Amino acid sequence: MLRQVVGWLRAEPKETRRRGRLARLIGRNWARVSYGYRIEPTWLEINRLDVDVEDLPEAFDGFRIVQLSDFHCSRHVTPAYMAEAVDLAMAESPDLISLTGDFVHRGYKHVGAAAAALAPLEAPAGVFAVLGNHDYSVRNALGLRRYRHLHRAVAHSLTARGIHVLHNQVVPLIRNDSIIYLVGVADLWSRRCDIGRAFAGLSPEIPCITLAHNPRTVERLQGRRCDLMLSGHTHGGQVNWPGVGRPALGRRSRRFAAGLCRYRGTRVYVNKGVGFGLRFRFGVRPEVAVFTLRRV
Repeated sequence: MLRQVVGWLRAEPKETRRRGRLARLIGRNWARVSYGYRIEPTWLEINRLDVDVEDLPEAFDGFRIVQLSDFHCSRHVTPAYMAEAVDLAMAESPDLISLTGDFVHRGYKHVGAAAAALAPLEAPAGVFAVLGNHDYSVRNALGLRRYRHLHRAVAHSLTARGIHVLHNQVVPLIRNDSIIYLVGVADLWSRRCDIGRAFAGLSPEIPCITLAHNPRTVERLQGRRCDLMLSGHTHGGQVNWPGVGRPALGRRSRRFAAGLCRYRGTRVYVNKGVGFGLRFRFGVRPEVAVFTLRRV
């Protein structure tokens, strides 16, 4: 009997420690979940990068581009929050503003609200946009649509607010008789992405900035010059959980999860987006990205 009591007394500290570790684990993860739901989804950050560009004309040295992406305007992504992102973008005094798709989350209801929220954006060289898969009402690579003409409504509403929507088009940006290209391509999943049309006739000696919602569009360039591709789509996975990573992204998508990536000589910046579908972010704050072009 005495031996049993001694054994129990010796074991109790181990059990206490085990329960303590379990309690800390539960408490730590509960705090993370609470933070991921209440704080990070609307805690915008500003990321600024200098981008070296070969053959960049002197007139474009220091040219500033602000990028906003993946708004997913809905009843959860409010006009007040959108206005905060717009104010942060304008505070950077950009020369050009790029909007890289997914203006609405689902359906027609918030098309007008999304465009109205972005209407205050302005820049000397213009405000340019490309559409994302949600704007085409496409949820996967199969290209199936629920709202067949949603993309037209989104494009029309943005255009009415002075935002130039590019569909496989190039716009020459001119400063002091110098030129660089701005190319905008349709969403990859929409089945309307036409790289050949977008880049037709472009000189490989002139720097080129490309707007493409899905970062994997870069895999279709086939050697065409693109000094910087600005994309979104992934939201950075919305979750980058300690010890787990980004479970929402597939193996191939993780290559273009977030931030600055490279693919065969082309730099791709994957914006983590402003909005969300599911209100939860952890380790992947929403962002306003600012790029300053530099002569090499």
